[in-house]
Amino acid sequence: MTHPFEPVYDAECTALVLGTMPSPVSRKQGFYYSHPRNRFWALLAELFGRSFPDSTEEKRRLALDNHIALWDVLASCEIEGASDSKIKKPCCNDFSALLSSSRIRRVYTTGQKAYNLYMRFCSDKTGIPAVPLPSTSPANCRAGFAELLELYAALRDDQRLPEFLLY
Repeated sequence: MTHPFEPVYDAECTALVLGTMPSPVSRKQGFYYSHPRNRFWALLAELFGRSFPDSTEEKRRLALDNHIALWDVLASCEIEGASDSKIKKPCCNDFSALLSSSRIRRVYTTGQKAYNLYMRFCSDKTGIPAVPLPSTSPANCRAGFAELLELYAALRDDQRLPEFLLY
């Protein structure tokens, strides 16, 4: 499976949020975190005081208006369904163009598998360590919305940190 989407970013982005690979539902919908029960967009809307984004363009604007870039660690892999545990033969994205044309200074991952892959294959190349966040997938039943909101507040609070505290 080859990653079907381009990264979402602009020159003003300061944070990069990485998953592993889009789910079958997201691939069908054509955008990141598009499963109707995925809590990613509800979390961002709540964190930044916005209404829930219904369209792809509203989701894109919500991320970019808050200086958040979106992509995935993997450019390709073998995978069955949407389960990260089924990933085989991972091939990671090259982040150099994205990082050189933005102000990204922090990387966050949505799930442990994305974190492990990024730290194993990418962090030495980018020079930016990742901050692991829990998955917002409906498969992650362990974390309730309130807990996710508390942890994902790092995306909002990161915008307020002085540069020297970010590494």
